[in-house]
Amino acid sequence: MSRWCMMLLLTVFSALQLYAQKEEITVTGTVKDTKGETLVGVNIVIENQPGLGVVSDIDGNYKIKADKYATLVASFIGYKTQRIAIAGKEKHDIVLEEEVEQLDEVSVVAAGVQRKATVVGAITTVDVEKLKTSGGSQLSNTLAGNVAGIIAMQRSGEPGANYSEFWIRGISTFGANSSALVLVDGIERDFNELNAEDIESFSVLKDASATAIYGQRGANGVVLVTTKRGKEGKVKINVKGEFGISTPSRMPEYVDGLTYTRLANEARLSRNQDPMYSDVEMKIIEQGLDPDIYPNVDWQHEILKNITTNHRAMINFSGGGSTARYFVSGGYYNEAGMYKHGDLNDYDTNVRYKRFNFRSNVDINLTKTTILEMGVGGWIVNQNKPGSNSDAIWTSMAGLTPLTVPVVYSNGLFPTYGTSNDQMNPYVLLTQTGYKTCWENKMETNVALNQDLDFITKGLKFYGRFSYDAYNTHEVHRLTSPDLYHAEKQRDRYGDLVLKKVADAQPLSPNTIAWGDRRYYTEANLNYNRVFGEKHRVGGLLLYYQQEYTRTDGGTDPYKIVPYRNMALSGRATYSYDDRYMVEFNFGYTGSENFEKNKRFGFFPAVAFGWMVSNEKFVKDHVGWLNQLKLRYSFGEVGNDKMSDDKRFPYITTLQNDGNYHFGNLGVTNKGGIRIATLGTSGLTWEVARKHNFGIDLTVADDFTFFIDIFRDKREKIFMKRGNIPYTAGYDVADTNIQPWANVGKMLNKGVDGTLKYSHQFGDFFLTVRGNLTYSKTEVLDYDEAANALYYQMTKGYRLGQRRGLVAIGFFRDQADIDHSPRQDFGETLMPGDIKYKDVNGDGIIDTKDKVPIGYTETPGLTYGFGLNLQWKGFDLGVLLQGSGNNSFFINGSGVYPFVDGDYGNILKQVANESDRWISRDISGSASTERQNAVFPRLSYDGNANNYQESTFWLRNARYLRLKNVEFGYTLPNKLTRKWLMENVRFYFIGNNLAIWDKFKWWDPELNSSDGAKYPLQKNLTVGVTVNF
Repeated sequence: MSRWCMMLLLTVFSALQLYAQKEEITVTGTVKDTKGETLVGVNIVIENQPGLGVVSDIDGNYKIKADKYATLVASFIGYKTQRIAIAGKEKHDIVLEEEVEQLDEVSVVAAGVQRKATVVGAITTVDVEKLKTSGGSQLSNTLAGNVAGIIAMQRSGEPGANYSEFWIRGISTFGANSSALVLVDGIERDFNELNAEDIESFSVLKDASATAIYGQRGANGVVLVTTKRGKEGKVKINVKGEFGISTPSRMPEYVDGLTYTRLANEARLSRNQDPMYSDVEMKIIEQGLDPDIYPNVDWQHEILKNITTNHRAMINFSGGGSTARYFVSGGYYNEAGMYKHGDLNDYDTNVRYKRFNFRSNVDINLTKTTILEMGVGGWIVNQNKPGSNSDAIWTSMAGLTPLTVPVVYSNGLFPTYGTSNDQMNPYVLLTQTGYKTCWENKMETNVALNQDLDFITKGLKFYGRFSYDAYNTHEVHRLTSPDLYHAEKQRDRYGDLVLKKVADAQPLSPNTIAWGDRRYYTEANLNYNRVFGEKHRVGGLLLYYQQEYTRTDGGTDPYKIVPYRNMALSGRATYSYDDRYMVEFNFGYTGSENFEKNKRFGFFPAVAFGWMVSNEKFVKDHVGWLNQLKLRYSFGEVGNDKMSDDKRFPYITTLQNDGNYHFGNLGVTNKGGIRIATLGTSGLTWEVARKHNFGIDLTVADDFTFFIDIFRDKREKIFMKRGNIPYTAGYDVADTNIQPWANVGKMLNKGVDGTLKYSHQFGDFFLTVRGNLTYSKTEVLDYDEAANALYYQMTKGYRLGQRRGLVAIGFFRDQADIDHSPRQDFGETLMPGDIKYKDVNGDGIIDTKDKVPIGYTETPGLTYGFGLNLQWKGFDLGVLLQGSGNNSFFINGSGVYPFVDGDYGNILKQVANESDRWISRDISGSASTERQNAVFPRLSYDGNANNYQESTFWLRNARYLRLKNVEFGYTLPNKLTRKWLMENVRFYFIGNNLAIWDKFKWWDPELNSSDGAKYPLQKNLTVGVTVNF
C-alpha cells in the first residue's frame, strides 16, 4: 500500500512541476522597423506550437498568451523573420529589419527548380490566379488565351464533359500520342479534377531541352503542376464560396410551324412539285386547332431551361513549425444541366455533376538534412444523366420539326417519328427512358524522401519518390421506354386519332458497368548545384523512373490484361559563367515494350545555349534601362512509342481459327483452318521528333516584358498501318486488323509563341496589360498513300487534317448557263439556283476528282489572348479577350440542308430570311430574289445531291474573338477585417463567355459542330467571397 501511495505522490509532484514549467503569461509589445515606424499586420506566433497567432494592430501593438519559456516568431513580407525568447518577460518590443537580399527567382523545370536567369529551355510559367477564373469545374478551360504555347478547343458545355482538349504548340504527329504529358506533383495525373486553390505552380515545358528528362512521355510537351505545401508559421485558414448561374452562349434557332409550311411549299414548287401543305392545313396550324396532328412545337422550349445554377465551396488549412508542416484542403462543386425534369416520373433525368476534392500534404524534418514528404489527395464524382445520351437528345431536337409530332398526344400516349435515337420524340428521350448514375473516385498517394548530401559534397541532394494511384468508376443504368405511337394525318369518322404503334414499351432494365485502373510510379534522382569562384555555376541531374499502369477492363484480351510498363534513365548537365553564358545538355535513355528486344531502348539527347546579353558590361554601361535581354537556342531529339488504337507489341504476329481445309471427299473430310490475325513487323523502331527552338527574353525598366519562341518540330518514322500493299504479299491487305505497322510517316510543324506584358504603378493605381499568341502550321512530308497524278488530292504536301472539297463559283443563272458549263456528275437534274462548281482538272466533268484543299484544318492553328488588370485601393478589375483562328468546318446534315430528308429535319431561322436564300422569280415574281450571294441555294424537297457536296459553299471559318473573363472584386480594409480576426475578405464577380464576335452567327464556332446539335458552351455569371484567417 505504501508503495502505491509513494507512486501517486511522485506522479502528482511531476504534474505540478510540469504545470509550473508550462505556466502561461500574456506577452505584449510594439512592432517597429529600424526607422522607428510602427508596422501593421505583422504575424506573431509561438514557435513550434499550433494556432492562429496574432497580428499587430494599427498602432503596431500586439498581445499574445504564451508559455513563459517559449519563443516568439515575428514575420512580415519584405522583412527578416525575428525569433525572440520570452524568458519570463511580459513586455517585448520587436524591431524588424528590411530584407535586403533578394531571393533568386526560380522556374519549375523537369524534376526540380532552376534559377530563372539561367533557364535556356522554352518554359512558360502561368500565373496561378488566372486558373481560378474558369467559372466551372474544368481547369483546362482556362488555358487558351492565358498560356503561350497552348492551343485548345472546348467541344461541349455539358456538366462533367465541359473540358477543353489542348495541345502544346499544336498537333505534331498523325500517329497516336499527340497530347501533352500532365504531371501533378511529378506523377502522371489529370489536372482537370484538381481544385484550383490547391495549386502552387503551373508550368508548360515546350522544347526538347525542357522535356528530354521525361523520355517518350514528354514527346508532345509537358505540363507541370505542383500542389501547395505547408510553411512554417502561424496557422492559415482560407475559405471560399461561390454561386453561379449559366445560360447557353449561342444555340441554333429554328422556325415555327407556320414558317416551316411556307418554306416546305416553296421547296416543292421550286422543283415543279405540288405544295406540301394546303391553305386549310396552314390555317389549322396558325390557329392551333389540332395540336395532335398539326402541332407547333418549340422543342428547345419544351426540353431546355433558360438558366441553370452551380455552386462551389472550399476550405484549406496550412501551417506548422520547424519540425513538421502541413497543408490540408477540401472542396465541393455542384453543377446542374439545362434539361427540364418533367412531371411524369419521380426520378431526376437532368444532367448533374457533383465533385468532392480532398488533399493533405505533410512535410516532416526527420533530421536537419532529411525531409519526409507525404501526400494524399483525390476526388469523388457523382453524376446523373438521362437514360438516353445527350447527343441523341440534341440530334432529335435538330431533326424533328415543329410539325412532326406533339410532345404528348391528347390521350396521354407518347408520339414518335421513328425508333432510332435521332428520330425519337426528344421529350421521351429525356424523361421516359430512365436515368443513369455514375460514381467515380480517385485516390492519389505519394511519399518522398528529400536528403541533403552536403556531407559528401556541397550542393548534392537525393530525392526519392513512390506513388500509388487508384481510380474506380461504377455506373448504374436504369433504362426503360414507353409504348410509342404515330398518328395518321387523317382522323377516323368519329374524329378520333388513328394511331399506329411504332414501338412496344420496354420494362425497367437495370445494368451496371464497373472498371478501374491503378498506377505505380517510382523515381530516384541525384541533383547537384554549386557555384565556384562566384562566377562558375555548375548543375547536374541523374534521374531514374519506372512506371506500371493496369486497367481492369481488359476482358479476355491478353494485350490489355498485361500491365503497361516503362522505364527510363535521364540526365541533365548545366553550366553558367557569370550569369552571362549558359549551356545545358539533357538526355533520355528510354525503354518501351512496343519494340523487339534489341530495339527496345532509345537514346534521345538535347542541347541548349543561352546568352544573357544584358549582363555584358558594355550593355550595363550604355543601356541602363535594359533589365534583361537573353537569347536562347535549343536542339534535341525526342522519341515516341505510342500507336493509335492503343496498339501494343506490334512486332508479334498472331493467328486465329478461320474456315476449314478440305481434303479427300469435299465436305466430308476437312480440318479447321488457321490464318493470320495480325501481322507483326520486325525492325519497327522509335518515332523521332527533331526539335529546334530559338527564343528571346526581354525586360525593360521593370515594366515591360516580352518573351518569344520560334520553333520547328520535324517528325520522322511516324507509325502507320501499311494499307497500300499489293495482294501479291499474300494476305488480305484490305483487312485493317492484319495490316502491319511501319515507320513510314514524316511531318513538319513550325510556328511561334510569345507573351507580352506591361505593368506599372501610378500612385494607388496599378495597371497590367498582357497578351500572348501561339501560331503553328503543319505539313505532311510523307504518308502511306498511293501515288496520284492529281497531286492536290494527296495528303503529302498539305496540312494535317486539311479540309477538302469542291470549289463553288456561284449559282447557275439560267438554263443556258447549265448547258454551257462542265457536266456536274452527281445524279441530279440541274436548275437555275443550283450550286455551280469549278472544273479543277479541266476534264469537262465535275466529280470527286475536282475536290481540292480548301480552308484550314479542324483544330486551330492560331490561339491568342489579351487582357488587362486594374487595381485601385481595395478594388480590382480583370478582363481577358481570347481568340482562335486558322481552322474551319463544314456545315451539313438534316438540321442544315433544308428539307434534305423530306419531313425530317428542322429548319434554321436563317433559311426563313428571304435575303439569305435563292428564290426563283417564278415564285417571288421578281428577278431580284435570284441572288448570287445567297446563303442557301434553290430549295429542294427530299434533297439535291448536287447542292449538298462538301465544298467552299458549305465551308465556314471557325475564327472568333471571345470576351472570356471579366472579374471585378473588392477587398475590405484591413482595419475592418482585423477587428473580426480576419486577415483578408474579398467579394467578387466573375463573368465567363459573356460575348463572342465571329463571322459565323448560327452557333458557337468553337464547338466545331456541323449542325449545332450539341450541348452548347455556357455563359457563366458567378459571385463569390474569399476569407483568409
